[in-house]
Amino acid sequence: MTGLQFPTVSGSNLLRQKVTLPGDFQGELNLVFIAFQQWHQAWVNSWLPTARYLEETYPGVQYYETPVIYKMNKLSQTFINEGMRAGIPNPNSRQKTITLYVDKELFRRALAIPNEETIWMMLLDSNGNLLWRDDGAFSQEKGQALISFTQEYFSNRQPVNPDIKQGDQPLGME
Repeated sequence: MTGLQFPTVSGSNLLRQKVTLPGDFQGELNLVFIAFQQWHQAWVNSWLPTARYLEETYPGVQYYETPVIYKMNKLSQTFINEGMRAGIPNPNSRQKTITLYVDKELFRRALAIPNEETIWMMLLDSNGNLLWRDDGAFSQEKGQALISFTQEYFSNRQPVNPDIKQGDQPLGME
């Protein structure tokens, strides 16, 4: 489903830095994991080997985790963010995790997300335009579709990591 654009939203990453998306996306391609429930984290984690593979192979790819939570007061936001921060000691992971406290229905509508029952993976250009998307936990088929799309996008460029050959597959967690 193309023609969609990531809505302009503000949040903070787990390094306590204010972020406005899509403007603060750092990649030429940005892989965004959108989760609505705490238990969705296991599904996001199932995709991380593929996300890391893409980042290491293609210098223009960045990935982000965006837990989407209803708007709430600053004290409640701080409590939730600090709880997540305590569970994620890695500074790189903290930078890539951007909590969005938004009107969830409006956010979902902007991205044509029908419900909050699953996670969504969206590959966006630097302006937030949707190029590719899928939902649910990692599977080899879904992972390969994402890798193939990314390879096609960067087809005129060589991978930056010479140890990773085109066609090498990351180990997915199913």
